[in-house]
Amino acid sequence: MKFGNQPSYSLGQRSASTKEALAGEGGNVTLVSQSTLGEINRGRVLQALYDNGPKSRAELARLAGVNRTTITGIVQPMIEEGLLVEGDAVPSDFKGGKPARPIYFNPEAPMLGAVLLLPGRIQTCLVTLSGEIKALTKAEFDPHGDRDMFLTIIKDTLSVTLAQAHQAPFGIGIASGGMIDSDNGVILAVNLAPVLTGLPLVDILQKHFSLPVVIDHHPRALLVGDRWFGPGRGQQTFAAIYTGEVLGGAFYIDGRVYRGLAGSGGELGHTVVQIDGELCNCGKHGCWETVAALPWLRREAARQGMENPETVTCARLVKGAAEGSEAADGLLDRYTRNVAFGILNLQQTLSLNSYVLHGDIAGGGVDAAERVRQHVERLVRKRPNQEISITVNGIGEGHTALRGAAGLVLSSHLKLVI
Repeated sequence: MKFGNQPSYSLGQRSASTKEALAGEGGNVTLVSQSTLGEINRGRVLQALYDNGPKSRAELARLAGVNRTTITGIVQPMIEEGLLVEGDAVPSDFKGGKPARPIYFNPEAPMLGAVLLLPGRIQTCLVTLSGEIKALTKAEFDPHGDRDMFLTIIKDTLSVTLAQAHQAPFGIGIASGGMIDSDNGVILAVNLAPVLTGLPLVDILQKHFSLPVVIDHHPRALLVGDRWFGPGRGQQTFAAIYTGEVLGGAFYIDGRVYRGLAGSGGELGHTVVQIDGELCNCGKHGCWETVAALPWLRREAARQGMENPETVTCARLVKGAAEGSEAADGLLDRYTRNVAFGILNLQQTLSLNSYVLHGDIAGGGVDAAERVRQHVERLVRKRPNQEISITVNGIGEGHTALRGAAGLVLSSHLKLVI
């Protein structure tokens, strides 16, 4: 089954829930079982609804290149279990055709629990299957404090949110800063919040709430939020780039989130862009993060004698440049150039072509995005007909990350391929 430009599965191809074993020359291959094919087709239908909005059975059948009976066999069980719902009949696109009833996610279906965990800050919420955020709760914790106190705070904050669900959520997704072992559910290290280092948070919350829990790196959650609910919807290859106190990013390649071994891939902030450059908190010199995150921006603002340099942001520079400040315009140009240098390396290595900006750089809106794009265009060795897109997710980092955390649950519970 195939929707749009998404790859269809055939015997021998990998799926999210099927392992292939290749042993030596002419190794053994585990084929896709009928039950797994059913999960894949169910996931494809759900992905089509996310990418295209409400669709009738006939429209889904045309998108998939199958007959309506096949689609009915997939969607009817999901309607009966309350996951999907049929809307009111609308006139058919075809002359003489009977009215169609669009199918979409049931607003009364169980929601998805989501957590955004950053140094000193916790946000929790419920997310509907269509991406609406409900029951948002916020809390603060001491990033250098006591671990038991932190666990009490996060459990209490989540409890307040989950108590507002009309039925048990499908699960809880966590978007966390730091180095994450997504396979084992452990926060390995957070330089700015040592209280989280080495914390097996997934096991702790699963036991406490008796719900499935998944965790991933904050930038990957932003990427997943883009994929299901934002500018990445329907795309098969793109990257998310985040700047703030730190710099991070994530890749979506050929319809899959790239995580690397145990979630170790995508540490973009610590790729080197300046040999023998400034010392980074990771111990290396010249990391991308040292020249394209808020600490660099604010040090440069102070060096130039800008007023209140500790509050300088990309948004403030854009505003100052628009008002004619040469200092703001010059610093903004250097900042966006430094962001572009890292994107240039990604483009030359992976040819992703599409990049979604988040965090401080996204606060500069389309003006900052356009400057980044122009710098990339000047620096990159382009192929014929290659268009590079630099866009901004305009709904804000917090909401995108929370939606992405919910998307992690979607992929796990509903067998959606990410």
